[in-house]
Amino acid sequence: MLLLLSGIGPEDRYTWVLEVAPILVAVPILVATRRRFPLTPLAYRLIFLHACILMLGGHYTYAAVPLGFWVRDALGLSRNHYDRLGHFAQGFVPAILAREILIRKTPLKSGPWLFFLVTCVCLAISVFYEFLEWWTALASGEAAMAFLGTQGDVWDTQWDMFLCLLGALTAQITLSRVHDRQLAALTA
Repeated sequence: MLLLLSGIGPEDRYTWVLEVAPILVAVPILVATRRRFPLTPLAYRLIFLHACILMLGGHYTYAAVPLGFWVRDALGLSRNHYDRLGHFAQGFVPAILAREILIRKTPLKSGPWLFFLVTCVCLAISVFYEFLEWWTALASGEAAMAFLGTQGDVWDTQWDMFLCLLGALTAQITLSRVHDRQLAALTA
């Protein structure tokens, strides 16, 4: 329902499709695997939260989300930083998903190697997404400008990956214990 609402009168239809594409890929996978490989409630809630961030960014374009303008004005920032929230979430949410898959499907247990590998997975996702943005810009030219959303920041790509890193680290540091408890309950 939220996906349909976000698609009603978006700022830029092409950008909306590009921004919500991960939802269109993830939802069928989650539905298809819900019985064979159900996720923890934490993972499902984080996926939903990330989907909401994507839908809002897709509807307005990340550079024009009203919440980002409010934060910009309240904190005296030079640009709309809603895209930064999206890239933080791009590390935060996949960290829990990668952690869950690695704990359940490999011999890894909680500890430094798991922490390191989850962080690497999140950074790899971020780099791949930056490549997708670049390839989309090369293929579609001016039409991809809203999707790129650099807002004149020459360091936008580096900021995006750095915020993904912070998201991955924050998720693991703050949610690992809760996640471990939910994993134990899920496999019990």
